[in-house]
Amino acid sequence: MPPPRTRGTALRHRLAELRGPDVPAKALDARALAALAANPGCARRAILDGAGVNKAALASALGSPSAFGQSQFALTRGNAFEAKVKADGGAELLRLVHEKLDRAAEPPTEARLPDLTAPGPQGRTARTALELREATAHPGAWTLLDHPMLALDVAGSPAFLEPDAVVVHPDGSWTVVEIKSFPLLDGSADPAKVGAAARQAAVYVLALEEVAARLDPSPRVRHRILLVCPRDFSNLPAASAVDIRKQRAVTARQLTRLTRIEDIAETLPEGTCFSPELPADELTAAVESVPATYAPECLSACELAFHCRGRARETGAVTSLGRPVRAELGGLTTVEDVLAAARGEAGDPDDPAVAALRRAAALRAEALEAACR
Repeated sequence: MPPPRTRGTALRHRLAELRGPDVPAKALDARALAALAANPGCARRAILDGAGVNKAALASALGSPSAFGQSQFALTRGNAFEAKVKADGGAELLRLVHEKLDRAAEPPTEARLPDLTAPGPQGRTARTALELREATAHPGAWTLLDHPMLALDVAGSPAFLEPDAVVVHPDGSWTVVEIKSFPLLDGSADPAKVGAAARQAAVYVLALEEVAARLDPSPRVRHRILLVCPRDFSNLPAASAVDIRKQRAVTARQLTRLTRIEDIAETLPEGTCFSPELPADELTAAVESVPATYAPECLSACELAFHCRGRARETGAVTSLGRPVRAELGGLTTVEDVLAAARGEAGDPDDPAVAALRRAAALRAEALEAACR
């Protein structure tokens, strides 16, 4: 008689059933975990990512191929810029860390650059933890970890994460460094891109906090990260300190929710499976059995965005107009409801959203009447 399943074993088996027979799990990376924090109310993305479903393959099988991802040109440009930032033993990168985050410390005239090579992600993770412990145990010097490997428990499985760099300050504290190829124009950058970078860095901070918690005493993981970008339209590095405490809190809550995806899985119909090999109608039914929370921001963060956008438009959901519009409309969830309320055909006149719509409709009618005179 086989031994009874533990809760963790049962969950892994259930997630494997959702992926489909013999379909390997797609490992989560920092970008995927950060995107979860960008749309924490989407149960569809939570269950698909928690189960390790390849959403790009799923989107293609649904007939809405994804355009999500970086171009080869952008990847090449980003790699070249990162190499420039880290040249000469990371001298310029450490100078920026000192200037933006730790002016009270001694300037980084030299720094330790430990070798982090090891076989496999588990080996690299262990080597990174060892070097972090060594650097923290010998304060007074700067240490630069180039592409360390971190692990974060997600839905009972480790997600291996690779930040651009982690710096250990002379006081023993740790800082995450994010290097991006989008420009800082006159000292500021695209807020949406900065927000995405902050959410990604928050994932690394959470993983670093798990490493720090295993040390005694636990070193401080700084919640201000260094974002390095090209200055204006040049290839010269510029940097900005970004406070990611808000993003860290949101990401931590979403990861806690993700580790409880068994609750979402229990609400799905028996036999639900997201394998791209299924017939299109069965696959569509399976995907639609999980509620989605679409917003235009999903187009830059989720492979299923085109599919969800199409469904939102078909049903007239106001979420397709953006979160700010959705928040202003209260209980009016479809475009048809909004138009009916504006025309006075439906809705509670005491509802502030309904009253505002009717006032706007009246003003529009007055303006059109005046224009036709």
